[in-house]
Amino acid sequence: MSEQPQQPQQPPQPGYGYPQSGSNPYAGGQPGPYGYPQAGQPGQPGQPGQQPGYPQAGYPAPGAYPPPGGGYPGGDPNAPYGYDPYGRPYSDKSKIVAGILQLFLGTFGVGRFYIGHVGLGLAQLFTCGGLGIWALVDGIILLTSNDKTDAQGRILRG
Repeated sequence: MSEQPQQPQQPPQPGYGYPQSGSNPYAGGQPGPYGYPQAGQPGQPGQPGQQPGYPQAGYPAPGAYPPPGGGYPGGDPNAPYGYDPYGRPYSDKSKIVAGILQLFLGTFGVGRFYIGHVGLGLAQLFTCGGLGIWALVDGIILLTSNDKTDAQGRILRG
């Protein structure tokens, strides 16, 4: 076998796919490939630092406001479903579900257990929902009232 002589290691020559050192073909506000500015270049002439795709003047920057509903992440953990018009936090429990449970299973206090009122649920369980009358009235009140709260004091969602 013949051994080939080793070639001396030379740096790549400009013009063969390698840019010349210190030169930038996209300098002077010219866009790079695909119309985007090169790294370290201003976005558009006359608007230093403005990148395409970001909000223009007059619009809030991304993340400037919490997401609608106050949900996670970045929202208020005390109000997972946002706030009502009076500034009170909404609960993760529904007043419709609580009312329906109370109407059909109110003699066992299920509607009150659902929203976290364990004491009232136990009282309804031991009295059979006031022989059904307390359970019926409580179910109607849960369905029609707008200011019923869960165990944490948050307003039930409608």
